[in-house]
Amino acid sequence: MRRPAFLEEMEPYVVAPYLRAYLHRFAASVSAASCDASKVGGGDVCRDEEAALRLKIVAVAAILVAGAAGVAIPLVGRRWRGGAAAGGGGSTFVLAKAFAAGVILATGFVHMMHDAEEKFQDPCLQDSPWRRFPFAGSIAMLASLVTLVVDFLGTQFYERKQREAAAAAATSAQEETAVALLEDGRNAGGEKREGAVHHGHGHGHGHENEAGPSQARQVVVSQILELGIVSHSVIIGLSLGVSQSPCTIKPLVAALSFHQFFEGFALGDCISQARLKGLSTLLMAFFFAITTPTGIAVGVAMASFYDPYSRRALVVEGILDSMSAGILIYMALVDLIATDFLGQRMSSSPARLQGGAYIALFLGAIAMASLAIWT
Repeated sequence: MRRPAFLEEMEPYVVAPYLRAYLHRFAASVSAASCDASKVGGGDVCRDEEAALRLKIVAVAAILVAGAAGVAIPLVGRRWRGGAAAGGGGSTFVLAKAFAAGVILATGFVHMMHDAEEKFQDPCLQDSPWRRFPFAGSIAMLASLVTLVVDFLGTQFYERKQREAAAAAATSAQEETAVALLEDGRNAGGEKREGAVHHGHGHGHGHENEAGPSQARQVVVSQILELGIVSHSVIIGLSLGVSQSPCTIKPLVAALSFHQFFEGFALGDCISQARLKGLSTLLMAFFFAITTPTGIAVGVAMASFYDPYSRRALVVEGILDSMSAGILIYMALVDLIATDFLGQRMSSSPARLQGGAYIALFLGAIAMASLAIWT
């Protein structure tokens, strides 16, 4: 049914002003202007720039060492134990990885999600649209779903590459075997023929076992997990770097060192299971270790002009915190906890190890959630 003509004529005059007013309110809601200090906490009564700078230097060193140690232990353990650590063979590594999975789960639910909600509910932001809609949970949900798609497509891509490499290796091995057999036929050398056949079979077998679907999945898991960790580590480092309050920085040093160590352990275990090349492993470990210290250094440089209480900063940090929460929650539940606890390896493990892993998982989540008291 067609609308009356007078409604169609009035529509541009009604809709256009509404859209202009909405866009104007939206632009004002992400303004770079600073909010009133009384709205965002009543000002900083513990401001001391010199003391804060000293604590930031300590934080850079402590977090760098903790992150590097956490990511290095599984990688070194794998080489030391001939790959058993990487495959979860050692009880200590199983328990430590379960603890680290709990840490990452609590980081997503308790820290990143809570921080995102605080940013979007800040009195500095206007009610419309930021405080009338649950942006934090919605963005986290979308980030989780996008992570699922990336996880699936990435796994498919790496599996296809590995199948192509295996097929090429098998073809090459067959050609080498055929050439060797022809040479043996000419020389009538039985020993040479047998050796060539064995050589060809061994060549193909090595490539079949070298990389399977499980490795392809671990490559994707390690890269997505690093993306989620790095994204929120930048925000954490930047927030600490711009702060001029020793009262705020002091408890964060120990909390972030603990957090960085166990996140690094979980990431290092995933990297070791992916069995990446030496340079790729080194680069992933290096970028993880330096991300938070680099964020702190950038925050120190920006402290003179960056305003963490501006509307724009609150919205941007809220979006990034929400995305980090969604990625970390997905990775913790799907790629760390479900993979390890519902897999064949855990179900066939001794009952004591199973119980210990669940206890370690809960302890990691509780310990990380408890740090919210000081952060």
